[in-house]
Amino acid sequence: MSRWDYFPEYVPVAEKKARAAKKLKELSRKNPKIKPVILEGTAIARTWWGKAWNLNLERYADYHNRMGRGRSYVRNGAVLDLQIDPGEVRALVQGSRSKPYEVAININGLKKSVWRAILDQCQGMLESLQELLGGSFPKAIGEIFTYKGSGMFPSPTEIKFSCSCPDWAGMCKHVAAALYGIGARLDESPELFFRMRNVEMGDLICEAVSGHKKKLLARASRKSSRIIEGADLSATFGIELEPDPVAGPSASSADAPSVSGGKGKRAASPGKRTSPSGKPRPKRSPTSPDGRRKKGGPPKK
Repeated sequence: MSRWDYFPEYVPVAEKKARAAKKLKELSRKNPKIKPVILEGTAIARTWWGKAWNLNLERYADYHNRMGRGRSYVRNGAVLDLQIDPGEVRALVQGSRSKPYEVAININGLKKSVWRAILDQCQGMLESLQELLGGSFPKAIGEIFTYKGSGMFPSPTEIKFSCSCPDWAGMCKHVAAALYGIGARLDESPELFFRMRNVEMGDLICEAVSGHKKKLLARASRKSSRIIEGADLSATFGIELEPDPVAGPSASSADAPSVSGGKGKRAASPGKRTSPSGKPRPKRSPTSPDGRRKKGGPPKK
C-alpha cells in the first residue's frame, strides 16, 4: 500500500456529493428497488429511534474512533443503497473509487430471555402503536429499551461486518456510514428495528397496549367517589325529584263496591273505623252518666 492510500487526495465536499448523485442515478436505472439514504438537512436522525440507534453506537469505545468519517459520508449522500432484513444489513457506499463498496453487517437476533424480560417490564405502559413508533412513550420505556446489556439495542459483540474496500482497520468509514445510515432509515420506518433484531413488534404491542387497556377497564369498573347519588340531588341543586310510585295498586272510589238494593250489604265508608283485621268494628251503645246502658241498645246474648 502506497503512501497515497494512507493520505488520499483531498476531494471537496461538493465534488463528493456530485459523484454520489451521479452514481445513484446510474444505479437507479439498473435497479429500481434501490434504497438510498437521503438526509433532509445536516441532522442524521431526528426521531427517538434514529437518535437512540446512533447514541448506542457512539457510547462504545470500539466504534467511537471510526464513526466520525462515517457521519460525513452519510451527509454527503454516499450511502447509495441500504437494505435491512432480519439479522442482516447490506449497503452500497460510494468511496474515492468509481465503483461503490459493498458493506455487509450481521446483527444477532435479540435473545428470547431478554425479549421476554422486556415484554414483562413494559406491560400496561403503552397506549397505542402510534405511541410506540413515534417514540412518544414514557421515559421509563426508553430506559428499558436502551439499557446497556439487557436492552433492545445491540452491543459490539453482537455486530459483525465486512467491506470490499482495502482498508485494514477493524471498522472502515464505509461500514461506519452504513451504521449511521441505519439510524437515518429508522427515522422513516422505526418498525425496521424489530425486523433487524428478528423479534415481532406485535408481541410488544399485545403485552404493553393490551395491559394498558385492562388497567383502564379495571379502573372504570370501580365506582367513582365523584358520582352523586340521586338522594343528594335535591339538597345539592335545590330541585325536587318525583318520588318512586308505591308498590301495589291503590284503592279508589271508582273501585269500591256500590250499595245494592234489598238485602245487600252496604260498603264501608272511608270514615268508619276498622279493626286490625280490616272488618268494621261493632257499634257501642251509648251509656248514661251513671254507667248503665240506655234502652234500645243491642240485646244481651
